[in-house]
Amino acid sequence: MGSQDMKNTLQEALKALYHHPDQQVRSRANDWLQEFQRTVEAWEVSDGLLHDANSNLETLIFCSQTLKTKVQRDFEELPPAAFFSLRDSLKNLLKKFSKGPSKVRMQICIAMSALAVHVSAQDWGGGGILNWLRDELGSNPDYLISFLELLTVLPQEASSYKIAARPERRRQFQKELVSSVNAAFGLLASCLSFKELHEQVLDAFASWLRLSHGIQAATLASHSLVLAAINGLKSEQLFDAAANAICELIRYTVYGSPGGLAEQMPLVQVLVPQVMGLRSRFSASLNVALVEKEGNQGGESGIGQADMEDDEIVKGMARLFAEMGDSYVELIASGSAESMMIVDALVQVTSHPEYDIASMTFNFWHSLQTILTKREYHCSFGNEAAVDSEMERRLIIFRPTFELLVSLVSFRVMYPQNYEELSKEDIIDFKRTRYAVGDILMDASSVLGGETTLKILSNSFFQAASTPGNGGSWDWRSAEAALYCIRAISKAVPISEGTVMPQIMGFLSKLPPQPQLLQTACLTIGSYSKWLSGAPNALSFLPALIEILTRGLSTSDDSSTAAAMALRHVCDACRDKLAGSLDVLFHIYHKAVSREGGYKLSTEDALQLIEALSMVITALSPEPAKKALEALCLPAVAALQEVITQAAGSSQQFNANQYTVPIDRLANIFRYVNHPEAVADAFRNIWPILKAVFDQRAWDMLTMERLCRACKYAVRTCGRSMGVTIGDMLQVVQLQYQLHHQSCFLYLSSEVIKVFGSDPSCANYLGALITSLFSHTISLLKTIQDFTSRPDIADDCFLLASRCIRYCPHLFVPSTIFPSLVDCAMTGITIQHREACTSILTFLNDIFDVATSIGGKKYRSVIDNIIFPRAASLTRILIGSLAGALPESRMEQVISVLMSLTRVYGMQVVTWGQEAISLVPSVAITDGERSNFLGALSSAASASGANSLAIIGSLEELSDVCRRNKTVQEMVQGALQPLRLTLTVAP
Repeated sequence: MGSQDMKNTLQEALKALYHHPDQQVRSRANDWLQEFQRTVEAWEVSDGLLHDANSNLETLIFCSQTLKTKVQRDFEELPPAAFFSLRDSLKNLLKKFSKGPSKVRMQICIAMSALAVHVSAQDWGGGGILNWLRDELGSNPDYLISFLELLTVLPQEASSYKIAARPERRRQFQKELVSSVNAAFGLLASCLSFKELHEQVLDAFASWLRLSHGIQAATLASHSLVLAAINGLKSEQLFDAAANAICELIRYTVYGSPGGLAEQMPLVQVLVPQVMGLRSRFSASLNVALVEKEGNQGGESGIGQADMEDDEIVKGMARLFAEMGDSYVELIASGSAESMMIVDALVQVTSHPEYDIASMTFNFWHSLQTILTKREYHCSFGNEAAVDSEMERRLIIFRPTFELLVSLVSFRVMYPQNYEELSKEDIIDFKRTRYAVGDILMDASSVLGGETTLKILSNSFFQAASTPGNGGSWDWRSAEAALYCIRAISKAVPISEGTVMPQIMGFLSKLPPQPQLLQTACLTIGSYSKWLSGAPNALSFLPALIEILTRGLSTSDDSSTAAAMALRHVCDACRDKLAGSLDVLFHIYHKAVSREGGYKLSTEDALQLIEALSMVITALSPEPAKKALEALCLPAVAALQEVITQAAGSSQQFNANQYTVPIDRLANIFRYVNHPEAVADAFRNIWPILKAVFDQRAWDMLTMERLCRACKYAVRTCGRSMGVTIGDMLQVVQLQYQLHHQSCFLYLSSEVIKVFGSDPSCANYLGALITSLFSHTISLLKTIQDFTSRPDIADDCFLLASRCIRYCPHLFVPSTIFPSLVDCAMTGITIQHREACTSILTFLNDIFDVATSIGGKKYRSVIDNIIFPRAASLTRILIGSLAGALPESRMEQVISVLMSLTRVYGMQVVTWGQEAISLVPSVAITDGERSNFLGALSSAASASGANSLAIIGSLEELSDVCRRNKTVQEMVQGALQPLRLTLTVAP
């Protein structure tokens, strides 16, 4: 297809994509366009259409995005000489689109920046792209907007990994830009004579400040760009750009030089007064916002139009105060008079009724409390006594501020009047606000102490909660908000607190049964469960509190969930105190599982009740615990027996839920009742019923997963108390796995190996289990396609294999199945499934770990005989995985296996690595990059450098080089072929 035909087809595809009514036609057009962007022809076609005066906006946007992506990812498709024509074309496009469309101009700027990353400074002429840009600005003043935008984008793209540059070139480009900061500032300063461009100049200035290092503070303090930013704060049009620049300047004073803040004081002394000068404007805006919150109009309150500020300017001022607080928090923590002025400004920001503005300060308050309360920030004051004295001095200064902070944020957790009408997104935002306020209250508690914070919050609670008794209208929201805040600081309130908490706990039963209020009351009870466990008079509270929780179980879905969770926490913390209340708890339990008490418990909530009872049973002596355990199991066993009986005599297909609900309840009992012998007896008695489920539902993955989970918890809790039942269970597992290939059978077996692997009396049936399960699994996983279609089996198979190496290497490593399993692992390394891949790599790591461990020396010869003939292929697969066969998120694990292999076989791995890496064409990786990789392997082979971060960095760099674009990645994979590599093992 000719160039003109391709242009016509592209425009037709764009027209179909954006305007055709048929979804299938739009989908085909989209597929064609995506494929077009991958072609070499896309360069010429996109460039031509961008220069074509007849191209419409849709064509211009698509072609500019395509050209940008081609420069970023596929620059190596072009011959070296194409750089100059491409640069000139992009320059002409910048001129053409100087007045818009801005979306197109931005894409061209990014493309030009990407080109600068790819091409060395020498090819741009002396001084690189900055000097080239200076010359263009001088000779083309009519196109300043485009070149200013390019100047803004350049530092932003300096570290972009969307650009398929080699790592060494990317680092060199960053150095070039850093060394050109002064030149960039000079260019920007020269543009200040054009007042209409001040906003763009300030944007570019902020962008370059992120790259600035080592510029003298005195130089910057008097720089015309800094003065322009300061003056911009007085302009409504320039305020946002000026605020961005000053925020970057504030950060620069902290991170811009090795000497830190001390070296930057000349600049700090310029910036801080200017930012603080905004306080009167912010105060006026705050007053307006507070009046508006109360529902009054500005005229009625005496606030004139002059006091009104644009919302974005108000946010910009708040951001400047917050940035100053975050950056100078260590200075502010000294408590000097000057620093307290900044704190006062931040208090004002926190008090703003708009949450998006107030929350800008939350990070500052957290950082400040950390500095005030952690001793490591005060070590410079000398001995322990001096440190204690300084910490107390600072705390005395800041306590009033944090007391005020408590009152400023606590109102934000109040439910809005129209809560029921809020959208799902608004409800999520409201909950996030409550969580954030809870964190701030904990920060305040760290400074004030939990008891002091509790007293402040309790005053609001008692005041709000007492209102119903006055006979007037009552707003439950105030009481709920105060109670929520009290709940939020529960971890800060000491168990010894004996004044306020008893009053609060006693007051909870007097609250009206409003659903949200009851939900928060239940959650508060749960949050203070540890306090209840230590309270001397807790026994007098518990009956009333359990009554509140019982009420919560039947009020609403949310309160039921909260009550069940709280009951679990209370039973966990107060298990000894509740042993005498077991009958009451069982009464609640039976009503819940029978659904006869009006409880609104979900299936998950019922499990919380079972956990609660299990923890109380754990506190009983063995004989009462055994009887209570039987009573706890009975409802679940009866339900399971009923469905088994019905299913045995019926052709009807039963829902998995009918099995899994009682099985999950048994699983929680086995997990949380910590009486191994009692649980073992219960499991032994229930085993015939569980075996019947294995027989009836072995084909059903969901039921089997839940049943194996229950058996896993039984094995974990009972340990060797299970006796002969474990043998019966494993026979069932082996048989059903061969018939139905459920991966959960492997997972259950791995738990058995963990518990019984080192037990000599179990060696015979564990050896048979290992051979049976692995033999059958290997027959299922012969190719990478098999792994991809059965990732769960692969995952659990190699999890089991790792357990075998760790807990019974004497049975596993010398076995006849071990070599075949290593071959199977090598076949599946490149599976894309995260968990399965991780299990395989962990298994390989475990092999090398045991080979080098003290206890594993006796297996070294066996492992060598298995690994050594396969090592060259394994090394090649690992390098292929590193170079793109596996996602980047798996690189740490791949490198770990490669390093472990090197640790075991030393310089031989370098030889195998050289054989593999030599297969990669030089167009993909240079000789220098190849040499760096082999040098890293050589360093890893020496004991002194085995764990060096530099070595890992070199290995990661090979990965980066080989993944820099799709063409290179495909070339490398085609050379190494880790997915199709035939494993040849010498006889």
